[in-house]
Amino acid sequence: MTNHLWKFFRAGGFDQVTLETGADLMNLDQLDQKLWVALACPTSGLEFPARTATLIDADQDGRIRAPELIAAVKWAGSKLENPDHLVKGGESLEFSAIGDATLREAAQHICARLGKTQATTIALADVTDADRKFADGALNGDGVVIPESTDDAFTRSVIQHVAASVGTVPDRSGQPGIDQAKADAFFAECAAFDEWHKKAEADRASILPAGDATVAAAAAVRAIRSKVDDYFGRCRLAAFDPRTAALLNRKEEEYLAVAARDLSITAAEIAGFPLAQVAAGKALPLESGINPAHAAAVAALHAGAVKPLLGDRNELTEADWLALLEKLGAFERWNSDKKGAAVEALGLGRVREILGGGVKATISSLIAKDKALETEATAIADVEKLLRFKRDLYLLCTNFVSFRDFYDAGEPAIFQAGTLILDQRSCTLTLPVEDVGRHAAMAGLAGSYLAYCDCVRKSTGEKRQIVAAFTNGDSDNLMIGRNGLFYDRKGNDWDATITRIIENPISVRQAFWSPYKKLVRLIEEQAAKRAAEADAASDKHVASTAAPVAGVGAAPPPPKKMDVGTVAALGVAFGALATAFAALAGYLSGLLKLPFWQVCLAVVALMLIVSGPSMVIAWLKLSRRNLGPILDANGWAVNAKAKLNVPFGASLTGVAKLPAGSRMTSGDRFGERPSPWPKLAMAVIILGFLFSLLNQFYVLDAIYYRVTGAHNPAWFRVAPTDGASDRAVPAPR
Repeated sequence: MTNHLWKFFRAGGFDQVTLETGADLMNLDQLDQKLWVALACPTSGLEFPARTATLIDADQDGRIRAPELIAAVKWAGSKLENPDHLVKGGESLEFSAIGDATLREAAQHICARLGKTQATTIALADVTDADRKFADGALNGDGVVIPESTDDAFTRSVIQHVAASVGTVPDRSGQPGIDQAKADAFFAECAAFDEWHKKAEADRASILPAGDATVAAAAAVRAIRSKVDDYFGRCRLAAFDPRTAALLNRKEEEYLAVAARDLSITAAEIAGFPLAQVAAGKALPLESGINPAHAAAVAALHAGAVKPLLGDRNELTEADWLALLEKLGAFERWNSDKKGAAVEALGLGRVREILGGGVKATISSLIAKDKALETEATAIADVEKLLRFKRDLYLLCTNFVSFRDFYDAGEPAIFQAGTLILDQRSCTLTLPVEDVGRHAAMAGLAGSYLAYCDCVRKSTGEKRQIVAAFTNGDSDNLMIGRNGLFYDRKGNDWDATITRIIENPISVRQAFWSPYKKLVRLIEEQAAKRAAEADAASDKHVASTAAPVAGVGAAPPPPKKMDVGTVAALGVAFGALATAFAALAGYLSGLLKLPFWQVCLAVVALMLIVSGPSMVIAWLKLSRRNLGPILDANGWAVNAKAKLNVPFGASLTGVAKLPAGSRMTSGDRFGERPSPWPKLAMAVIILGFLFSLLNQFYVLDAIYYRVTGAHNPAWFRVAPTDGASDRAVPAPR
């Protein structure tokens, strides 16, 4: 339990904590997390410094959770002389405000390195500048060295060899470098490569029978060995049974199939054929009669292996082949146990030069010197972290623990991406979107009218996607493909095009007129359909009439007579229509017997009956309109029902209106002349309503009596239906 007293404010239909002091922030761990508005948020897609978000995200999983935010606040507050500095914000901090002595000394040292020996305040720009200069230095405290870390040319070249042979690690400056682990791995490879070669040098006669040319000889043998083994195997089979010789040399049909095509010089089409013509006990020719597909490999075998190891000859017997393999056997066994392959490209001479040059100790000493500056590097990083937390933590808390910025109608919240201007409206509730389909599946539960837009800046080639909530006005002119302009939080303008819409009520007023608009659209569609059908029928009739006149085709057949069933069906239809019209006429006659003001009220009641259901449904949906699903679809964990009620929604979507004090200089020269009938009809309705109302309550009778002294003129009042005489109006006093 805690003795800290919290303040709350109510917005969005729920209670939110007020964060006003450093003590409020330092006691966040004591505030019941059920009262937090959000429990997690992504580190990207926010109008919040990405570097600060990364520092808060302790486990670097791309999300900031409540415990990580609490830990960041606790750390920053403990390093400051007064945690109220977190609420004040700003990018600078006085040395006296830093409560941690180590960080205070580090801040002073940073300013001193920048030449600001008399400074009493450190700014985030100072730390950034110092960190850049420190990172770009030869030694920067991360235990990673780069070729530029030394002036010695030999050491620099070896660092480059290490990077090329065993890989790199990033230096604080962003360049690829090596650390102690990479250096150790490289020199271990060099030592192993050297020891492997020493084994060959100790038994040179057997391992290197052709001297330094043994490597090329073994490679030439490996390249053609399978085909040579195949050739001598076929020769042995032919010696076993002479009848197989023709089959072993391939059938004539196979050669015909190959010969029918264009052959290349290498004749790859016959690569699977024998190396040479097979015969019992036949030697392999080395200079002629070789399969063209393998001629180059046999020539390399002849020059690279046969001549150095067996002497010059123009054919190779099977015994010679086995002898050649025997001579290279020790080399192949040694070669299969190769060590230090990572540095083989350097060559044995360079490897032994590196091992004997003492550069291993030089590089290790250089890495140790770089590592010794780690304390200074850590101090710079901690000062930067403190200044960033001082500037940004309070902003995050007022958009995480509470949504003060969003509901305060002041500065936009960190999740608001900018302003979309479209259809004479400005939508400020806009969020970035990465996957529209995935986002829409969740955001559709918010009950808001959402428009997804593709945004492009052709000048830079940048593209992005946003979703905008329309919370005021109507949706009559919102449709896929409409274009608008999106201004991001930096003031950059983007071309925006609607690509997807999630329809929900925008206002109760729109819901009132919705049934009538649907009726009008239905009538227009039906009228257009009937007109199209009539036009098609007319064209068909004209064509059929014109054909005989033009002498094309036969005359149309005479119309068929209507049968009895059709007549009966038409009679039933006309009877139903007559009944409906009679009922409607009865209702209208009954309605017209009422006083005019009651007729007006009946019409209003009828309109409410028609529009009432859609208005009720709209009101229910608007009352449930919720920000939570929209943010959850972006990776937030919203912990409250953040409502977007009608008044608040009206503040999020501005509707175009003329500025105060503006005036029209002239009328619309091209505007259609307004019809006088709507105004005239409205005037007649108002006058008729007033006349009926005054007549119903005998006001007109009283006026007439005062003027004429008579009662109840026939043109004033409808005759009573029960035969009773009109009530007498008392004479005025």
